[in-house]
Amino acid sequence: MPDQISKLQKLISQITLELSNTPITKELSETLTTTFPPEGDLFQDIQTLCKTGMSEGWLGKYEAGGLRYGRVIKPSPETHGFSVDVVLMKDVKGPYHVHPTGEIDMVFPLDETANFDGQGLGWKVYSPGSGHYPTVRNGEAIVLYLLPNGEIDFTKPN
Repeated sequence: MPDQISKLQKLISQITLELSNTPITKELSETLTTTFPPEGDLFQDIQTLCKTGMSEGWLGKYEAGGLRYGRVIKPSPETHGFSVDVVLMKDVKGPYHVHPTGEIDMVFPLDETANFDGQGLGWKVYSPGSGHYPTVRNGEAIVLYLLPNGEIDFTKPN
């Protein structure tokens, strides 16, 4: 569905434009919540596209370990150097990974009580060099990952 992916890229580029010269710190989630609130049109439009994409199968083309996932947009000038990965998780702990340049997540719970690493509907930000086991508890959620330069390192924790 190239049209849907193109639409998602145009929506995401509004966010990545704001991020292009912004340091990625945990405090960035507060800025994103103010600038692109979860109840706002842009956030809601992206959430709707992600839900539709998962149900229609043009997102989450791969499955492993209880996850449906996939990189839908590679880093490019149109996304200001960010890649876009989308994953569907239900009461599962994903594989450990490190964020060499940081990670910015949009969390879309499908169940009212679902949370991703403790975050319900909204933004979750990981600083450069941080790592974690991505985990959804209390239901099912879609998580959209923005990765600077598409960098992610699946490795063992220290």
